[in-house]
Amino acid sequence: MDVNSELHLINGVGEQITTKLNYLGLRTINDLINYYPRRYDDFSKIEKIKSIKPGQVTVAVKVKSTTGHYARKGLHITDAIVSDDSGSTRVTWFNQPYRLTSFKQDHEYFLTGKYELRYRRFAIFNPVVEAVSDFPVNTARIVPRYSVTKGISSSDIRRTLKKITSIINNIPETIPQEIINRYKLISRAQALKDIHFPLTLEDLKEAKRRLGFEELFMMILASELNKKEYQKSNAISINFDEQLARLFVQKLPFKLTDDQRKAIWQIYKDMTKQKPMNRLVEGDVGSGKTAVAAMAALMVINSGQQVAFMAPTELLARQHASTVNLMFKSIGLDDKVGLLIGAMTASQKDEIRKKIQTNKLMFIIGTHALIQEKVKAPNLALVIIDEQHRFGVKQRQALKLKANTQPHLLSLSATPIPRSLALTLFGELNISRLIEKPIDRRPIKTTLLSESQLERHIEAITKELKEGRQAFIVSPSIDSHPIYSVNEIFKWANNRFSEFKVGIIHGKLKAEEKNKIMDDFIEHRLDILVATTVIEVGIDVPNATTIIIFDADNFGLAQLHQLRGRVGRGEYPGKALLVYADNKTPSDRLRAIESSNDGFKLAELDLKIRGPGAIYGKIQHGLLDLRIAGLDDAKLINQAREAALYFVNNNISLTKYKQLAKEVSILQKVTNLN
Repeated sequence: MDVNSELHLINGVGEQITTKLNYLGLRTINDLINYYPRRYDDFSKIEKIKSIKPGQVTVAVKVKSTTGHYARKGLHITDAIVSDDSGSTRVTWFNQPYRLTSFKQDHEYFLTGKYELRYRRFAIFNPVVEAVSDFPVNTARIVPRYSVTKGISSSDIRRTLKKITSIINNIPETIPQEIINRYKLISRAQALKDIHFPLTLEDLKEAKRRLGFEELFMMILASELNKKEYQKSNAISINFDEQLARLFVQKLPFKLTDDQRKAIWQIYKDMTKQKPMNRLVEGDVGSGKTAVAAMAALMVINSGQQVAFMAPTELLARQHASTVNLMFKSIGLDDKVGLLIGAMTASQKDEIRKKIQTNKLMFIIGTHALIQEKVKAPNLALVIIDEQHRFGVKQRQALKLKANTQPHLLSLSATPIPRSLALTLFGELNISRLIEKPIDRRPIKTTLLSESQLERHIEAITKELKEGRQAFIVSPSIDSHPIYSVNEIFKWANNRFSEFKVGIIHGKLKAEEKNKIMDDFIEHRLDILVATTVIEVGIDVPNATTIIIFDADNFGLAQLHQLRGRVGRGEYPGKALLVYADNKTPSDRLRAIESSNDGFKLAELDLKIRGPGAIYGKIQHGLLDLRIAGLDDAKLINQAREAALYFVNNNISLTKYKQLAKEVSILQKVTNLN
C-alpha cells in the first residue's frame, strides 16, 4: 500500500467504515492522512472527584447508574452518577439518549467537561467520554476529535489511522531541507504523525507550526511566482491628463475623500508604466469604489483606448451603468458608455457589439455577456472586475483575452479584507484601501431584537413607510428554512404591512423578473422588498431607510455589514434590525456588529471567530483553505513570506519537489487574479 491506495485495502477496515469515510470525502490513504482533527481533548491531568472545583475538569470514573427522561420541547436529559475512590458526582448530558446504554459495567472511563452549578445542583455537564482501555490506541491522553457523520466516530478514524502509521512515517518531504533547517521545522512525516497522535501539547504545537508554515509558504510562493510571471508582460502606457481629471472632479456631485484621491493617484501612476497594473481596491460599504473606477476609466478613454467593467449580476451591472452615465454626462462623454447584459434582445446585443468593435463605445459595462466569443474589443487597455471573487479564473482570463495586448487590471472588492489575509493571499497585487467614508454618509443604527421584540418596532416602521420611505426585509434562504424561508417572510410582511406594496426577489427568479422587481423598488412602485442575499452588494436605493434581517446569526459579520449598507444611502438616516429567535440570546458576533460600523474591524473579528474560511468564501471562491495556519500569527506569516521570497529570488527549481510543484500549481490557478 501507499498514499494513493484506497481505504478498503487497509487491514481490518470493512465495507461499512469505508462507506462512511467515503461519505466524509475520504477515498484514499492520502485523504485520510490529511483529514486533520477539528479539536483536541486533553485527558492528561486527571483529578479526584473530591478535589474538583467549578470549571473544566477531567476525571477517571466508573458509572454507577444512568437515568433518562424528556423535558420541555422534546429535550432529552440523561443523568448519571459516577465515582472514583475519592467520591461520587452527578453527570448530565442533553440530547444524547445513547448515553443510557453506552456504558459497560466495571469499565473505567475518562470524562472531561464543565463542572458547574445549574438548576440548583453541581454536575459535570455534557462531558466527552473515552474508555480508559482505548488509550493505548489513542496515544497518551491528548485525544483528537474529527468531524464525523452518523455511524462513524472519532475513535474509528483514530483506529484506522493507527493501522497506517508506517505509511505516515515515510511521507516524503515537501519543503527544501535548507528551509526546514533555517526555520527549525520538524519533518512533514513527524508533523502528520503528531497532528493525529500527539504525545504532548508541545508536540502538537510543533506539528501545527510545521503544517501551518507549509500552507502559508505554498500560498505565498504561488502568489510570488504569479507576480514574477506577470511582470514579464507589456501593457499600453496611459497618459495622465491633469486638466481633465480636475474637470471631472469639479463636476462630481460629491467631494472625494482623501482615500479616494490617494487610490486614484496610485492607479494613474500604475497605468503610466508599460507594465500591466494589477491593483485591488477594497473598500467598506459606501466608500466610493465606483467613482474610483470611473476616474481610472476616464484616462484610458482619453488615451483612445477601451475599458471593460464586469459585474457579477445584471442588477449590479445596470446599477454601475446608471452611476457611470451620470458621472460621464457632466463632461459630455456619456455616449462612450455602453451596457451589455444577457437580458437584452439579440438585435440590441448586436448593435452594442458593433459599437464596441468600431471603438464607438469605449467604456463597456456588463456581466458574463462581455466574455462571449462574439464580443471584439480591439483597443481594450483596462479591465475592471467588480467583486472579482465571484468570477472563476477562466472567466477573468476570457475577458482579458479580448485585448490585443495585456490590459491593466483593476479589481474591486466590497468585502473589507484583514491586512494579514490580504498580504498572504494577494502578494502579487498592489492594494488600495478605502477606509474613510464620504462626508454625507451617516452611520447605520443597528439594533438586536428577538422576534417578539420586533413587534414593538412595526409601528415605527409603518410610520416611516407612510412618510414615503422604503424597507428591505432579508431572509437567510430561499426554501431550506422552515420558518425564515423567503416565501414565509413574504407572507409575514404582507400580513404585518398589508396597506403597503410588497415585492419578493431571490436567486431562483429569472434575470428579467429580478430586473423588473428591482426597477419597481427603485422607482418606488414597491414599498417593501423581501429578499435573500441577492441584494447584498451594490444595490443603491437612496430612499430605503430600514432593513430587517431575520435569523441574523446565520450570516457572517461581513455579510451582515454589507446588507445593512443597503440603507441610509440618501438624505435620511438608516437603521438595521437584526432579529434572532426568542429562545436564543444574541451572540458575541451580533453584539460586535451592533456596536461597530467599521467593516475592517468586523472583518478582523470574523477572521478570529470563524477563521479564514469565512473570508475566503467572500474573496476567492475555490481557494484552498488554510486549515492549520492562523492568520493572526504575524511571526509565522513573515517567516513563510521570507522563505517564499528566498525560493523565488534564488531561482530554486520546483521540479526537484514534485508534491510542492503540484500544490503550488493548483494554488497559482486559484489565487491568480489574471
